[in-house]
Amino acid sequence: MGLRVHFTADDLSRVRVARGPDAMWEIVLSASQLARTEGRAVFGPWRAQTRTRLRGLPGPQSRLIRYLAPPVGDFPDFLTPPQTAPDLASGIEATLSTPRRRLRQDLAVLPGPPGWARPLADGDRNTLAELGEALRNYHRAALAPIWTRLQSLIDADRAVRARALLDHGTDGLLRSLRPTLRWSPPVLEADYPVDRDLHLAGRGLLLVPSVFCHRTPVTLIDPELPPVLVYPIAQPPDWGTRSADRVPDGTLSRLLGSTRAAALRVIEDGCTTGELARRIGVTPPTASQHTTALREADLIVSTRHHNRVLHTLTPLGTALLTSNAASKRAAR
Repeated sequence: MGLRVHFTADDLSRVRVARGPDAMWEIVLSASQLARTEGRAVFGPWRAQTRTRLRGLPGPQSRLIRYLAPPVGDFPDFLTPPQTAPDLASGIEATLSTPRRRLRQDLAVLPGPPGWARPLADGDRNTLAELGEALRNYHRAALAPIWTRLQSLIDADRAVRARALLDHGTDGLLRSLRPTLRWSPPVLEADYPVDRDLHLAGRGLLLVPSVFCHRTPVTLIDPELPPVLVYPIAQPPDWGTRSADRVPDGTLSRLLGSTRAAALRVIEDGCTTGELARRIGVTPPTASQHTTALREADLIVSTRHHNRVLHTLTPLGTALLTSNAASKRAAR
């Protein structure tokens, strides 16, 4: 069984990667992960902390989240609006604005609803309001404490995809998704719970990196919706408990200071000032001070594009990181 995404020439020019974590996808996928037992090494600490925090969630809201995001099987498309949600508020607004016909159609993928859930399929205002509150409260308990970490992990993944795209074009970008996704032009393939063919037909594809997508990608059920493919990204074992990337003591840290050394390592893959701030756990103004110092030392170069500044290493910066890595290997 597998998923096959079929591209045309037009689709190859319309592949995009989401700019950050999608609040609604992470809500649904994390709620599903919370009820599972696999992936203990990756999700165990987060599950333990989150279950404790969720004890304060009202019973009806917990029950609603569990029903809509089961640990196994499909979940309704309306929970993850096809246009990636830039923030929680707009994602919830799009979800609650789903037409009644769509609600009924999407909820049909779940087992027959219990009595307390039936008003949702009818678009009952009170039930929709309760769903909105449940989504907000769940996000506050389960995701808000680690949101900066999610952003930094996805920033790092986007940097990898950007490098692949710059070096080898869209073909390189799609090949970089291995081993989860396999690019055999013009088809992108993956293991999947069911056999499924998704024909893009010139609509392009939005790739959404996700921390809580585990092992296999996820896509929308309705093939008529704008095509979205959510794929899992790599996480270090302690991703859910540490707040920022830290560089160990060493030659580079002694030379630049630990935070500035961490900044240089992050910039190795290319990043904006905001992405840098998230990944090293400082404020944007502090990150800007570090990039100024690194730029003045000719270790990085900064390029402005509209209202964003992208930082990359200079040859000197690359040489410094390379020599530091070599000295650490020799010390072992």
